[in-house]
Amino acid sequence: MTHLNNSVAVKESGMPQPQPRTLLQHLLETTPGLNCTTWARFQVLWGRMASEAAQGLGLPKLAQVRVSRSSYQRWLSGAHVTKGDTAVILEWYFGKSAAELARPVPHREIVRPSPLDPSTLTAATRALDYTWNTSRYVPGEPNTGVIGTWELSGGRHFDGTAIGLQLYEAAPDGDQVELKEADLPHLQSYVRSSRRGVVLASLGAAGGTGLYLLDAAHARRQLTTGQVPRIPAAYQLDDLTFSLARALYVLDDGMLADDLPLTDRAEELGYYVKTGDSAPPRSDMPELSPVGAAWLGSSLCAQYITRRLDELPAVPVFWTREATGDECAPWLLFRHKHEYLQAVASRFAGAASPLGRAFCVPEQAVDSTEPSERILLLLTVAMMEMHRITVWITSDPAYAQTEGFVLAQDRAILANWVREDSVWRVATTSAVQDVAPYREAIAHAQAHSIVDGPTPAARLQALAEYLELDWTWLVVRCRALGESGITGMLRPRSRHLTLMALDQTLRFLGAL
Repeated sequence: MTHLNNSVAVKESGMPQPQPRTLLQHLLETTPGLNCTTWARFQVLWGRMASEAAQGLGLPKLAQVRVSRSSYQRWLSGAHVTKGDTAVILEWYFGKSAAELARPVPHREIVRPSPLDPSTLTAATRALDYTWNTSRYVPGEPNTGVIGTWELSGGRHFDGTAIGLQLYEAAPDGDQVELKEADLPHLQSYVRSSRRGVVLASLGAAGGTGLYLLDAAHARRQLTTGQVPRIPAAYQLDDLTFSLARALYVLDDGMLADDLPLTDRAEELGYYVKTGDSAPPRSDMPELSPVGAAWLGSSLCAQYITRRLDELPAVPVFWTREATGDECAPWLLFRHKHEYLQAVASRFAGAASPLGRAFCVPEQAVDSTEPSERILLLLTVAMMEMHRITVWITSDPAYAQTEGFVLAQDRAILANWVREDSVWRVATTSAVQDVAPYREAIAHAQAHSIVDGPTPAARLQALAEYLELDWTWLVVRCRALGESGITGMLRPRSRHLTLMALDQTLRFLGAL
């Protein structure tokens, strides 16, 4: 393990320091269309400035104001703050007071990263711009200290987000890659920002291939403990790691954006949990983003069901409306989802238990989504199976709009928030005519399941085939990622999200 040498950069005594530029000089030289770097050019510019100020301010006398070369030089050096008509012209043209123009331009120290190998830039563009429809990379400007941006689309259901992204060259070291010590000053500057960001390490300069992802928070942790950041090879960017990173960042940023309104809604949520039927329209909560509304609806449904589990006359079976990876992402990351699954499993799961959950995943839902998104669906089913909940999946599109429900003998609990006009819809019924459609849907899914098999491994392998995913590759990648720990690659910021159950699911799937 390589450790950092803590050092402080100091200016050597006796070295001449550059004279700070005034704001006026900076604006004259850098304002687009001016490029005013000499006295001769300033004379021409001043005539135009005076004429425009005279016309703009309605003061004809300003057009006749002239400036001497010595005054121009004193202004540039900041030795003199002009007053009177010359000040009026300068202030009108630049939108700054004469005193501000005479001050030194704000100094911002820029720490530049090492130059990137051309193959690294090519690999980043191909991966981030041309592999996934929901990803776009906007390169930064290293010479001006501007960090690159990774834009992630939220897909059909959620708002997207944008996070900082910094590329670095790295060297292979066994089953890890290590950043170069020459880049540590820039990395330290990069991770100090409170803006969410990721580090993307490349082996391009070392003659290798692949990009390796690490949340900037984990890079900061390693730097704080005196280590040169190292990234496990299991964190290589591919369909699996991209799908998880995108899901986390989209949901996490959405939750943070809604933190205050969700807190304000907490008491109202508790009221609805205790009441009977409810279906508040989306228009009642316009301040919530799609992610915040999804969390609120999902949380209410989970609490509503959990509160009524002890009243059920038999072991229940469940139906869930989620049919795509984006719709399933909350199962993998929302903390209350895992608490809900654990509550169900602790009460009803067992070797001979009929406990199960049905999905409807039509072929159209498969064909219209990318492999990376389909991985989220498979991981969600794996999470159910990990909790000893048998999964049945029908591909019949006639059941695609069936709402989420719980069925136990002659009692049904309706609890749905997916593709709802309302934030959620919950109700409990024992009426024969109401329960019959739910009973028929479950019977159909059990009888025609496309993932029928005696074991979780058999059912999940059948699902991978239906989703057109490489089962062998996925098991190997989940095993590697589970061993390294997804919690070491990504980090949620919202208290409502967790990676612990996802880590367990990766290890479960990797062990099949």
